[in-house]
Amino acid sequence: MGFEAGKGAWHRVASWALCACWVLASLAGSARAEEALPDRFDVVVLDAGHGGQDEGATGPSGLREKDLVLDVTRRLKKRLERRGVKVILTRDGDRFIPLEERTAVANDARADLFVSIHANASKSRKPRGIETYFASLEATDDAARAAAERENRAFGATAPDLGLDDPLAAILGDLIATQHLQESSEFAKLAQGELAAIGRARSRGVKQAPFVVLMGVQMPASLLEIGFLSNPDEEKGLKRGKRRDEIARAISRAIGAFAARYDERRGVQAKHSLAR
Repeated sequence: MGFEAGKGAWHRVASWALCACWVLASLAGSARAEEALPDRFDVVVLDAGHGGQDEGATGPSGLREKDLVLDVTRRLKKRLERRGVKVILTRDGDRFIPLEERTAVANDARADLFVSIHANASKSRKPRGIETYFASLEATDDAARAAAERENRAFGATAPDLGLDDPLAAILGDLIATQHLQESSEFAKLAQGELAAIGRARSRGVKQAPFVVLMGVQMPASLLEIGFLSNPDEEKGLKRGKRRDEIARAISRAIGAFAARYDERRGVQAKHSLAR
């Protein structure tokens, strides 16, 4: 029994050691990337969650997360492109994209923002509302940890379970802290405010959790849960094109507000009028 437990702990540490090595490797060219940073905000990577054999959550009447978030992502892409922003999708069809490919797309593009779009689910049909996340080793609460675990399973990964004194935890924590944490938090708050303002949407707040898809990107990054598919009323609303357009418009406004602040901090004049 002790051997098996030890083997399980070793497997978890080895998995996250591999993750740390992967993130460190992705940062190896950071000095060169810093020199080549764009003068202003102009590239966004949109990540539609799940895809292919990974359907994500499914609502009571059959609405699949992978289809919903891809449609919302496409609508958002059109809005941003009309304002002159370059938009890159990690997937533009019904196929599964591995974790390393999703982060590589964003890092290779040297994007200014990474937005991963998902829909939430619960064992109970009662929970509803909007949540936005940015990366942290420690989850805000049990519900946030459960959400991260559900999304991470799509990549065959689990949330880290490392002690505060664990050196690997310190390495990963430092990496997350230095990877645009403040700007990730800022965008998450903007997105939460805009999304929660739609109709009767309930705001469940901005939270932190160990989402692996956010941990390997070299830019501000946020994961948006646009509603609970497990709630029949929210699923019904999310089936409607009008609601999906409202969500795309809200995220576009948040990106516009973030872009203006991003450019102001860098002392350049905003190129795009995105906040409309």
